[in-house]
Amino acid sequence: MRNASMHPIKLAVVLLCALGAGSAAFAQSTPPAPSGFTPPGQSANQEIDSIAVVVNDDVITQRELRERVQTVIKRMQQQQVQLPSAADLQRQILERMIVERAQLQLAREMGIRADDAIVDRAIARIAEQQKMNLQQMRNQLEKEGTSFAAFREEIREEIIMQRLRESQVDNKIQISEAEVDSFLATQEAAAQEQFELNIAQIFVRIPENATPEVIAQRQARADEVMRQLRTGADFAKMAATYSDAADALQGGAVGWRPSDRLPPLFADALGKLKPGQVTPAMKTVNGFYILKLVDKRSLAEAQATAAVQQTHARHILLRVTPTQTAADAKRRLTDLKERLDNKAATFEELARLNSQDGSAGKGGDLGWLYPGDTLPEFEQAMNALQPGEVSGIVETSFGYHLIQVLERKSDDMSKEKKRNEARLALRERKMVEAADEFQRETRDRAYVEYRSEDLK
Repeated sequence: MRNASMHPIKLAVVLLCALGAGSAAFAQSTPPAPSGFTPPGQSANQEIDSIAVVVNDDVITQRELRERVQTVIKRMQQQQVQLPSAADLQRQILERMIVERAQLQLAREMGIRADDAIVDRAIARIAEQQKMNLQQMRNQLEKEGTSFAAFREEIREEIIMQRLRESQVDNKIQISEAEVDSFLATQEAAAQEQFELNIAQIFVRIPENATPEVIAQRQARADEVMRQLRTGADFAKMAATYSDAADALQGGAVGWRPSDRLPPLFADALGKLKPGQVTPAMKTVNGFYILKLVDKRSLAEAQATAAVQQTHARHILLRVTPTQTAADAKRRLTDLKERLDNKAATFEELARLNSQDGSAGKGGDLGWLYPGDTLPEFEQAMNALQPGEVSGIVETSFGYHLIQVLERKSDDMSKEKKRNEARLALRERKMVEAADEFQRETRDRAYVEYRSEDLK
C-alpha cells in the first residue's frame, strides 16, 4: 500500500492522522513550493504573516496556510497525484484547517488533552514501525526540513482530535439487537442468491506473440479435447493429458470459487450448466479454457458448512517505550525463551510476571482465536506452531511477542461470532456517517471570518 516515492515517516504520519493533511506545525521548515505555484493573493517573493482567517477565538495566519499548501503539494507530487488549480487547492486546504482548528478548540473546552507520555509512546510506535530508533527518526525529519518539535505537536494534535471523535462519536454509537437481527437476515438473503462453484479446467495455452498458424494449432488441440469429451472421455484424464495449467496432474481441479469472483466469461458459461456438464472451449488472450462444473451450492450453504479452525493460545508481550527500546525488549524475551526451553519456569508464570498487556493476569491467555482475530504476522507465526510449542520472537505493531499454542479445534462459526461481526459492521457503517455529521456540526457552529476575499 505504501507509495514508493513517499518517505516512511511521512507515510506513518498520514496513516496515523485521521484528517490526513496534518497540522500546520508539521510544515514549519518545509521546502519552498514548486516552481510556478504561487498561492492566490501573494506575489512570488512576498513574505506575509498576517491573519488569513479568524476561527472562534483563534486565527490561521497567512504563513500557516502557505506552509500547509507547500506540504500538501509536496505530498501530492510524491504520490503522483495531479494537482488542482492553485485556488481550488488552497480553498480545500483552508477548509480543512478551519475544521481542525474548531475541533481543537472544542477539545480544549472539554478538557481533552494528550500529555507528553502519550505523545512519546505514539512517536515510539511510529519509529518502531519504520524500523528506526528515535534519534534516527529525528535525523530523518530534520533532513526533510521538519523540526522534531513541530512533528511532536502534530502528533499531539492528532491524538487530541482522535480522543474528541471518540468522546463525541464512537462512544455514543449504539447497536440494538433488532439491528443485528435485521443485518443478519439481509446477509443471509443475499447469500441465498449467490453461489459457489466447484470447477475443474483444461487450459490450452497460446504462446506470447504467437503466429496465426500457432493459434490455429492450439485451437485444433482444444477442439480435439472437446471431441473426446463429447464421446465420453474422462475430464480428469483429458486434463492430465492436454492441459497446460499447473493443476493438470490433479485432474484440472480448481475447487470451490464464488461465482462473483470468476471472470464474467466463465461465470456466464458455468451458470448455464448443471453439475457434471462441460463448457465449450472459450478463447481468451492467454489461450483456450474448457471448464467443468463439478458441483454447485448456495453461498449460504457454503457458509453454514464451512468449518473454521480455532486456536487457543497465549503470549508474552513486551512493548517498546521511551524506557524500553526494541533491543531491550528482544533481549528480555530471549532470556525468557531460554528459561522456557530449560524448563526453569512455566509460560504462565513468566507471562504473569512480564507480559505488558491485559492478558498478564491470566497468564497471557488469549482464549480461543478465530482467523482474523489477531494481526497477520501474529496469526502467521501462531499457525506455524504445534500445540505446546513456543514461538521465537514475533514482532507486530504492538511490540514483541512469545506465543504458545495450547490446543486447536475445528468448528462451525459460532452464532455469537456472527453476531459480533454483524455488530462491528453496523458500528463501522454508523461511525462513518456520525463522524461526517460531527465534522459538519463543528464547522457550522464555528465563527469564521475571512480577512481576504481571495480566501473564500
